[in-house]
Amino acid sequence: MNDAHTLKQLEDIFRNILNIIVRFAGVAAFIMIIIGGFQYLTAGGDPKKAESAKNTITYAVLGLVLLIIGWFILKFISEFTGIPKILEFEIPVSQ
Repeated sequence: MNDAHTLKQLEDIFRNILNIIVRFAGVAAFIMIIIGGFQYLTAGGDPKKAESAKNTITYAVLGLVLLIIGWFILKFISEFTGIPKILEFEIPVSQ
């Protein structure tokens, strides 16, 4: 049996980890928006609690926007340079 690991497996592992991180970031931002909204609704007129809730929502939306902007920057670089595989992780193999 040949149990040697290849670079292709490393590419797959990196791709899976990156997909998990991006999805987790999106879910985390969504949850933080919900938490901030709940905090704002239950602030009861307390300006400090309301400000804290607004900050939570603002930072969650900002994080989501930065994630999307990062993806668009990579997409723009891909289109501008004509390299369609810039969004794919591959380790070049010399022959």
